[in-house]
Amino acid sequence: MWEISAGMFMGWSLGSNDSANIFGTGVGAKIIRYRTAVLLISFFVMVGALLEGEKCFGTVGELSALDHRMAFFTMLAAALVVSFFTFSGIPVSTSQAVIGAILGAGIHSGATVDMTKLYKIVLCWVLTPIGGTCISFSLYHLLGRLIDRFLKNAVLRDTFIRWGLILAGCFGAYALGSNNVANVTGVYVGAGVLNPFFGALIGGLSIALGVLTYSRKVMETVGKKIVALDGYSAFIAELSAATVVQIFTQVGVPVSTSQAIVGTVAGVGMVKGIRSVSYRSLIEIVLGWISTPLSGGILCYLLLLLFY
Repeated sequence: MWEISAGMFMGWSLGSNDSANIFGTGVGAKIIRYRTAVLLISFFVMVGALLEGEKCFGTVGELSALDHRMAFFTMLAAALVVSFFTFSGIPVSTSQAVIGAILGAGIHSGATVDMTKLYKIVLCWVLTPIGGTCISFSLYHLLGRLIDRFLKNAVLRDTFIRWGLILAGCFGAYALGSNNVANVTGVYVGAGVLNPFFGALIGGLSIALGVLTYSRKVMETVGKKIVALDGYSAFIAELSAATVVQIFTQVGVPVSTSQAIVGTVAGVGMVKGIRSVSYRSLIEIVLGWISTPLSGGILCYLLLLLFY
């Protein structure tokens, strides 16, 4: 069972990086305190992983045939890549790191890759930020009109936005657990090391540990550096991102919460005026998206070449 240690490392890396995508906008807007945010994320990540985490296991575990040792090196490579970007304060796609590492392992072993699943995954990657932008742009106008019509009292409006943001963050944490736990233990379920229940349990606990111990740095990137958000904008961004990720959970494809939240924040930025979006931060993140699967694949291939 030593092989799952790399998966636990991956879970820690995922939690420390992707938790920013859940409450980063709320913390940046000073609607919710950082400590409160990480406690809520940790709890609802576990709930999502245990209730719906199995839905994405098949996509990751069946993409390419891996044995126990290959599963270890695959997750180790992906975790190292995600950790590097986390220490740099850049939100990246853990899904892309894992899939890239799986492909690297497949190239090393000569195993056949299920191209149908791969095409489906890549398509979902493309649709994630686009969907996030469209949903947040639409919701900003729709809910804004309803609030202006029915919540004219400033105190009631602020209370609604605060609790709406907290509930949207909890929904986002649930979606993170249900969608991304497959990135942590999916290869082990596919290799027969873990059954789906223990895959969800161990994966969820690992993600929660990352959230609790090392999530502040990336949270600042998402919450402040992409675009300055007020409370209402933060609420829309979080709700839209959670909706997008949960949709892809039902499709059975783990996607990037980083791509989802950046898409939704960009959508809000378009409403507020395109000049409010920090192009430098967006370019850094997009470069991370491109380099993440490539880095995961190359590193996994080298690790297997040296130690397998």
